[in-house]
Amino acid sequence: MKRFLSTLFVLTLVVVAANAQTIFSEEIELPDDYTPLQVIMPPSPLTLQVLFVGGHDIVETTKTYGNPAGRNIAKEWHDFIGFTPDRTGASLGWVSVNHEMIYRDDKIGDGGGMTAFRVERDPITGLLHVMDQRLEDGRQGQFFNVDFVNTVGETGMNCGGISSTFDGRIWTAEEWFRTSNGSIYNGSVRGNPGGSAPIMSTNDRANSGVRDTSDFVVDSDIQGWDGQTLAKYQNFNYMVEIDPKQAKAIRKQYNWGRMGWEGGVVTNDNRTVFLGPDATPGFWMRFVADQPGDFTEGTMYVYKHDSDDKWVEIAHSVDNMLNLQDRAVAAGGTMYNRPEWVAHDPSTNLVYWTETGRDFPGGRWADEAAEGAVYDPYHVARAAAQGLSSPGDDGYRDTYGRVWVFDPNLNTNYVLLEGGPDWDNADSPPTNAYFGKHLSNPDGLNVMKIDGQSFLVIQEDLNGTSYGRMPAGVSNRTCEVYLLNLAIENPTIEDLIRLTAVPRGAEVTGAIPTPDGKSLLINSQHPSSDNDFPWNHSLTFAIHGFDRVNVEDLADSNPFNTNPDELKAGTGAATADAAFTAFPNPTTRTLFFNKTTDVAVYDIRGKRVQVAQNVSQLDVSTLAKGMYFVQNAKGELIQIAIQ
Repeated sequence: MKRFLSTLFVLTLVVVAANAQTIFSEEIELPDDYTPLQVIMPPSPLTLQVLFVGGHDIVETTKTYGNPAGRNIAKEWHDFIGFTPDRTGASLGWVSVNHEMIYRDDKIGDGGGMTAFRVERDPITGLLHVMDQRLEDGRQGQFFNVDFVNTVGETGMNCGGISSTFDGRIWTAEEWFRTSNGSIYNGSVRGNPGGSAPIMSTNDRANSGVRDTSDFVVDSDIQGWDGQTLAKYQNFNYMVEIDPKQAKAIRKQYNWGRMGWEGGVVTNDNRTVFLGPDATPGFWMRFVADQPGDFTEGTMYVYKHDSDDKWVEIAHSVDNMLNLQDRAVAAGGTMYNRPEWVAHDPSTNLVYWTETGRDFPGGRWADEAAEGAVYDPYHVARAAAQGLSSPGDDGYRDTYGRVWVFDPNLNTNYVLLEGGPDWDNADSPPTNAYFGKHLSNPDGLNVMKIDGQSFLVIQEDLNGTSYGRMPAGVSNRTCEVYLLNLAIENPTIEDLIRLTAVPRGAEVTGAIPTPDGKSLLINSQHPSSDNDFPWNHSLTFAIHGFDRVNVEDLADSNPFNTNPDELKAGTGAATADAAFTAFPNPTTRTLFFNKTTDVAVYDIRGKRVQVAQNVSQLDVSTLAKGMYFVQNAKGELIQIAIQ
């Protein structure tokens, strides 16, 4: 069972490979001892299942904007995934999926949104089934639009969020920071939804956004907010609690303040919430509830590393919460470069978070530094290493980002893993010099248990392709998912275990394990519309089988060792007589081989389309999408897919 993770997506292809000899009988001479791919590949316990396809699956809607309850095509741009366990045992639980896309919709509601559905596990196949439900409001079906319009007002650009490891409560993050009513109804659709299905019930992209710009009167149990009148744009950019069981919003957390929130966690005391806003400067924030489990009353704090107790209180008032960013600056808070997702390990109570980075952040936080906010010492040291006086210098570069840890016992932040390896030249390295492992712009983050051990699940969202984020000449931003064993002290990039990558054009995000530890749910967001269905839509898929994975199976961080000296010596993960394999598969850019060898690539008709000599990796980004076969010098043949 060892060394299977790098070839996860081969599972969807092996049945075709069984017929390879028939396909090529007239065009390619195969060796007499050729064995079909599913025999020579090591078996994997992992399988893949698509659960929910945006722009294709149908959601049940409530009465909205005077329209009757009905049905509509689901929104796209899946981002955060929440999971609420079913404590009754009648099912596995409820899944909540954010939609980061913004447009007007008469049935679903203007702005962003969420979809909720209930799943059960098939005891025989291990697959997840989306269950039929009837909600209290009378809606029946499988997928349900979460009602914001009739409960808390519209929502926008639902990006990250919180899935409480304490009790499964769900909050969605409204990252769509607005500064005026004109900016919420501006006549444009954000991004390309992908796919060919209509994405709006109005089927009209003009005047998109949130149409109702009248003042909003708050109806809420949040401390001091009931009856407050807000300009409509001020009713966005909060964490919003939802009820996934009934597919409706409960409250906007006005007392956590108005910021471009991305991620957050509720820790073991069920009182303390850590929050990260996607901004430069972004601040590390904390809310402490007066009573466990009741987040309607409490106090906000901003992290200030050079203060006595590391936290500065921001007194609760409507004005302070509406202008929380300004108050964090005035309090001298510590600044970061795009804090994004936040994850929590209940077994240690440690909090992990991603700082996704930005090429040149200097001009974005120098003004706040002049007003009293401070840089984290880590950024000060990085700037000094670049020969600069301050992270506020226009030349300060922070291309790759990193993963941080907040330790409640030490009451401080420190870096766990730096992105990279750093390529300090704006021109990306050539393909033949590219890195075997490369962590660029970590974004989505979660913790999952595998064989009783905690692992980080790190997801990329590349900010660009320069400075080594992609090889020279490759414009596709390939985003990957990595596992990191949290038992490793002082981990490096080499300790990362590549789990999978998403289709061409997509961001990978939202990864969350199921409560039984058997599956990992992941979102593929805004893929290229040229991909084959369903990978041309934003979608939620599951990887099953983690309950059959042992930690020792994951111990080899580079299961396909391509060191020629080791191959000659017969040592390392890939010996000279090991079966010929390639990863990742499918790929959008580069194939890595477990042997240094001559290779020839053939298309599905048997035409030879590429040849290379004495290589351990091959750039296939110039080939058209589709199925191919790769043959090595010994005549071994494997099937690959290019997306």
